Parts: sequence; structure tokens; C-alpha cells
Amino acid sequence: MKRLFAIASAAVALAASPALAALAVGAAAPDFAAQASQAGKQFPFHLADALKKGPVVLYFFPAAFTSGCTIEAHEFAAASDDYKALGATLIGVTAGNIERLTEFSVSECRSKFPVAADPGAKIAGDYKSTLAIYPGHSDRTSYVIAPNGKVIFVYSNLGAEQHVAKTLEALKAYRTSHPI
Repeated sequence: MKRLFAIASAAVALAASPALAALAVGAAAPDFAAQASQAGKQFPFHLADALKKGPVVLYFFPAAFTSGCTIEAHEFAAASDDYKALGATLIGVTAGNIERLTEFSVSECRSKFPVAADPGAKIAGDYKSTLAIYPGHSDRTSYVIAPNGKVIFVYSNLGAEQHVAKTLEALKAYRTSHPI
């Protein structure tokens, strides 16, 4: 019986973990283009274009309008001026459809930053940020990408609470050696 419980516990732990480990610090961030929405207005987002302006904070989240993703969007919205002051572009990405994200961009992102649609979690897959338990959905992973396209920080945790603090800390460290 103990052995059966151990096997079941291990299976649950594996199912709850990300399918793939997130990209490592120093890795080249895969370029992508996606339909995004901010303040209820849709537009094409291209990572390469955003990187020309400075670092990018790219965060993947599992699903719009779920409790953890709503909390996280509120926290990113509250800190959006801090990201701007550090010269960073902030964007959230999820496997949801653009119509749903357009609504989410207004209500939960408070029109402060864009969110992009990633049908089938292809972009999340390129970033090794998908959920094993829900194939086709993003894991909760945040990246800070330098203007040269290299990952300078990564944080993967299904808890929404630390993503803003940790990405801001990484951006501040980056800015000590790369002032605006």
C-alpha cells in the first residue's frame, strides 16, 4: 500500500510540474509575433520591435479570468509605471483567444499593458513554458529579455505572488550596468 501511495504521489507531482524546464538565463529568446490587445484595442505585437526600445518583461500565464491570473494581472498593472521608468516593455501571453484577452486587457490589466494570444501555446512551447497537466496551456513563467535578445532572468512558479517583485528586481540589477 505504501508503495502504491508513493507511485501515485510521484505521478501527481510530475503532472503538476511544467512539461519542460524554462529557458535558461543566457539563452536566446525566441522571436515571435502575436495578436495583442491593450485597453481594448487589438494590434500586432512583435518581440523584435519591442526589444529595439529596451528590455522586455514577458510573462506567460495559464488562463485569463482565473483567480491567480487575475491577481497577477492586477499586480503587473499596479507596477506598470515602474517597468516604464526602467525602460522596459511589459507583455503577458496566454493560450487564450484575442477576443477574450481584449476584455481581460481592460478589466484585469486595467489598460496598463498588453496581453497577447498564443493559440495552442506555440510561443509558450518555444519558451519551454507549458503545463504538463494541461497541454496547450502556458505555465506561469516570467522572463526578462535584454535588448540583445538574451534571457537575463527567468522565474517559473504557479504562485502569482512573486513574479512582479522578482522581475522588477532583475530589471533594476540590469539597469545598474545598463543605465537608460
